[in-house]
Amino acid sequence: MSPEDAGDAALSAAQLSFQQYKVVLVMDLVESVRLMASNEATVVDHWRGFMEHASQRVLPDHQGRLVKSLGDGLLAEFDQPVDAVQAAMALHRYFGARNQTLQTEQQLHLRAGINATHLYVDTHDVYGHGVNLAARIADLGAPGDTVVTASVRDGIVDGVDGEVEDMGESYLKHWPEPVRTWRVWPTERESGSAARPKAPAAVQKDLRPTIAVIPLDCHPPSPDHQVIGELIADGVITQLARAGQLRVISRLSTTAFRGRQAALSDIQHHLAASFVLSGSYSVLGGKVVINAELCDIRRNDVVWTDRLVGPVDDLLQLDSQLIHQLTDASTQALMDCTIRRAMVLPVPQLDSNALLLGGIAMMHRSTARDLDRSRELLDAVTYRHARVATPWAWMAKWHILNVIQGRSADAPAEFRRAIDISDRALDLEPHSSLALAIKGHLLCHLGVDLDESRQLLLLATELNPNDHNAWLYAGFWSTMWGDPADAVKESERALELSPLDPQRFFIEMLVAHSYLMANDLQKAIDMCQHSLRRNRYYLATLRVLMTAQFELGNTEEARRTLDVLLALQPNLSVSRFLSYGSNSPLRIRAVHAMRSLGLAE
Repeated sequence: MSPEDAGDAALSAAQLSFQQYKVVLVMDLVESVRLMASNEATVVDHWRGFMEHASQRVLPDHQGRLVKSLGDGLLAEFDQPVDAVQAAMALHRYFGARNQTLQTEQQLHLRAGINATHLYVDTHDVYGHGVNLAARIADLGAPGDTVVTASVRDGIVDGVDGEVEDMGESYLKHWPEPVRTWRVWPTERESGSAARPKAPAAVQKDLRPTIAVIPLDCHPPSPDHQVIGELIADGVITQLARAGQLRVISRLSTTAFRGRQAALSDIQHHLAASFVLSGSYSVLGGKVVINAELCDIRRNDVVWTDRLVGPVDDLLQLDSQLIHQLTDASTQALMDCTIRRAMVLPVPQLDSNALLLGGIAMMHRSTARDLDRSRELLDAVTYRHARVATPWAWMAKWHILNVIQGRSADAPAEFRRAIDISDRALDLEPHSSLALAIKGHLLCHLGVDLDESRQLLLLATELNPNDHNAWLYAGFWSTMWGDPADAVKESERALELSPLDPQRFFIEMLVAHSYLMANDLQKAIDMCQHSLRRNRYYLATLRVLMTAQFELGNTEEARRTLDVLLALQPNLSVSRFLSYGSNSPLRIRAVHAMRSLGLAE
């Protein structure tokens, strides 16, 4: 090493021998992978313009230093929190005017994380955990958000340096303790209007797909028949809201778009919907002819279209067949479209509702590939929405299914992991009927704290009487440990509440359990066969079917069912099956059938 190099190294070591208190800003381009994949050259050109604007104008104006460009993000450091916050707001504004000329799916949005802490600093970079924390909290933000830690919040004045909203504590990936964060947006004085991003904050709590039902147009226009479009919209909205699988925009909001031929982008902007159900109808004598279509607004795709015909009087009935057909077909198409995307697209290109629905759908399948994909999707959605209970509750359910599907190498440890995750979900949302139901279901499987398990499940049904999961798991508890009559009643209630559930086969499997417990063996067999038509490889359904067949005296059919089980799970044995959970009366009956049919111990 030359004397000059040795001197430079000594200087660098000296510079890093002490820490400096700095404010670090991490900013990234939302969904950069998807944007680059769709139009790389244009996105790169926009980003180069942004970086020039940031480095030559915004950062110097706010006493900031650009540390480095990250290709789809930047890292900058400041001496004062207020400078970092004001710089972030100015950088957010860069793409505002440009996005007005772009299609919705091509628009560029930023999110920012700011943290103030002691860091190691040299002329080329900044170092320390504080930089990682700024990057982690940026991921908590919706497009356009600036998220800050407590050390930054303490350095700005609410209403002067920005409007501030407390986001509470968040569990961050690879971070040992929950971190308190705040969202900051421009004051009314700076923006000309109160620019708080209310819609994204609300949507973040509810990860279901959102649908807007636009009252249908009458063709040809007729004042006498105008009310029919409102009747159709009212009926469909009521059915969708009752099912609970979608977020449904109120008709008081959607009526404003009737007959306007509004662009899908306008509907998305004003209603924050992902899907739109619209169309037209004609009245011919006593018949109504409905032409309906379902569009995915974000991609300008027609997902489903159909033509329905029925009596006008049917629309006035409490149980209208036309309304049922329209609701059922459009909802099934929406669910299928969302889940198909989750099965094939890379995780960064998927919306949060696709991640969640795909994770739920694929965890209830039987192959190792599907279960692994489910875990990948749920990992992604819990990472994006670390403060929302629903993804964590489903993650706990994934661990339960991983055990009962026979894939876990250490079932007790996996059940403990599921309990920890369900407790996290309840810490986040103590009154979540789903989180309560899954915690109760988990304790039921283990056969421990059975009174607590029952109370959790009953509380879930009280908090949300329309939550089919709560009724389903309550029925399973009664099947395992309670009264067979209650098991049948509660399980059938779950089936009634979920006519369009993509996992209906799973619900039918648990209903078959209740019939088996009630010794209604033929109904148990019939329900298993319904379930297997939807998923022919689900192990729990096959076990119920085998047990019912054996107890009904159909020994050869039971043995064939056991052969199917062994083909799907070659390592199945009596002892392995017993390791999946507690020794409930129903499980003991299954073990007796397995031993009698010759399954190895």
